Amino acid sequence: MVWDVRLVCNRIEIGERFALSFQRTLRIPDDGRSYPLPPTLGTFPLRWVSDFASRLPGEWSLPGQPPALFIPMYQREALWLAFEAASWKPNAVKIGVGKINALTGQPWDETLHAEPQDYLVCPHQPWLDGINSAKGVIRQFVAMPLGAGYTVEGQLTGQEQVGGLQVLVFDPLPGLFPDQPPAPRPFDFLPGGPDSSPLHLASQQQPAQGQFAPGMGLGAGGQITQKIYPDPYALPTWDQSHSGRVAVFILNSQQFQAVTGEPPPSTPVNAKTYTEARFPWFALYDEQKGDLPASQTLAGLQSVQAIDKAAGVSSGEAESVISIDDSQVKGIDLSE
Repeated sequence: MVWDVRLVCNRIEIGERFALSFQRTLRIPDDGRSYPLPPTLGTFPLRWVSDFASRLPGEWSLPGQPPALFIPMYQREALWLAFEAASWKPNAVKIGVGKINALTGQPWDETLHAEPQDYLVCPHQPWLDGINSAKGVIRQFVAMPLGAGYTVEGQLTGQEQVGGLQVLVFDPLPGLFPDQPPAPRPFDFLPGGPDSSPLHLASQQQPAQGQFAPGMGLGAGGQITQKIYPDPYALPTWDQSHSGRVAVFILNSQQFQAVTGEPPPSTPVNAKTYTEARFPWFALYDEQKGDLPASQTLAGLQSVQAIDKAAGVSSGEAESVISIDDSQVKGIDLSE
């Protein structure tokens, strides 16, 4: 059975209890240090591909493909994924960047695997900020144009044909968890993620003229301290005959305005400016949850900044020095 996919207030709802959103955030410097979790600076707008199919690449809406949406991002802008799921009946979730699994670096497929674990369990895992590149550390998702060799997909396959993200959600087998929530409300969602003060900059983008190249993908940015938690229930818990899936493509901000007629979001906030304004960063109290081994495949990828340096490209924001005072790092307790 394949579940319905709904778009509600820039949240993708898949099935009865799961939802996710795409959060704008600070781009972390790629300077060898591991940074705390950055904040949300607002939710990316989501639009259905089917509503604008005549203005988008035809392969985004082929028959037999999963439901598809798109978001706008500036080149080199970062994002993180916020998951919402019911504590009384969790979900297993696979995330792909292009057609590469974000946890293992293996080619995308629609089956759950335990060795190595290639999926998350939500709400046990509330957020994902990047690819699983080191023990207790991820490399941030950073938007880059397809065709330049920056993306995870391009580095591992030699081709950049898909871009965007893939999301696949599974239910547990019947009888293992309650069928109804314990409280008289339809959902028991974990909050969507760390919030921050609203710091906005005016957009300077202008509408694009004529046709545009098909979309963007995700490359590897700076390092963030974040664990990928092991499945607390084990692989046989999940009913792989009941799932929901969606593809989310990425347009740059000019393409988004040309396709939709809507202005793009404001330009991204600079991480150095944000920090100097004394806004908060975040750390998780999650010692009891464990951590999946890093993917050696993903650990070997070049970051966006490393590729920039090899090509002689200046990346001013990523090279900015950021000093985060301990008082700016707010703790979030994930203990159960």
